[in-house]
Amino acid sequence: MKLVAESFAWPFRGHWRSRWAPGILCIFVLPLLFIPLLGYAIAATRAAEADPSTGPPSWRLSARLLSDGLWTACAVLLTMLPFLLAWHPLAGVLMRAGASPSHDAWLAGVYAHAFAFSGLALPWGLVALLVLPHATASFAASGRPGDLFNFAAAVRGVRRDFARWNIVAAALVTGWAIGLACAGLLCVGIVAGVFYAILVSAHATASLHRSGSYPSAG
Repeated sequence: MKLVAESFAWPFRGHWRSRWAPGILCIFVLPLLFIPLLGYAIAATRAAEADPSTGPPSWRLSARLLSDGLWTACAVLLTMLPFLLAWHPLAGVLMRAGASPSHDAWLAGVYAHAFAFSGLALPWGLVALLVLPHATASFAASGRPGDLFNFAAAVRGVRRDFARWNIVAAALVTGWAIGLACAGLLCVGIVAGVFYAILVSAHATASLHRSGSYPSAG
């Protein structure tokens, strides 16, 4: 559990205040700055791999930041694609099965799609946890987009060091749970909470590369 505690504290190390302001701004204007935000998440992972004692890195708008963000967005969307394709058909099945509490056609469709989304969110989350942490750690270290899409290597990494991956997954899930729980502090709370969860995830993910359990794919 030492890794979890270190991941929770890492967002507040170093010159963290100057790192948080741009991050919170990016989240305020999502999805406009979604790509730079993902690029910074990779930069944060890379910094934590190199020297976790320095805290989150400074923001530098660059071609690499945008490129890293774009590649990462593509990888995330790729994991989501099977579930997005299944969303509407599953909603149709639920409508025909009478799962909606409303007899109004439009409301029934809304309910069916909401139920389908809820049903698909969990399996997508499990798939993302299985492949993205190792793939992200490798991509941050190597800078090669191929490593980010090498899901087979990511699964092998989980098998090689399941115990560490399990701890990293616990840190990721708990970090996001804490971040989303900040919704109780109105809009500003959820914005800061999401950025906190991103930094916790970056530090936890970086430990997969520091552990040596997932060398960069060749």
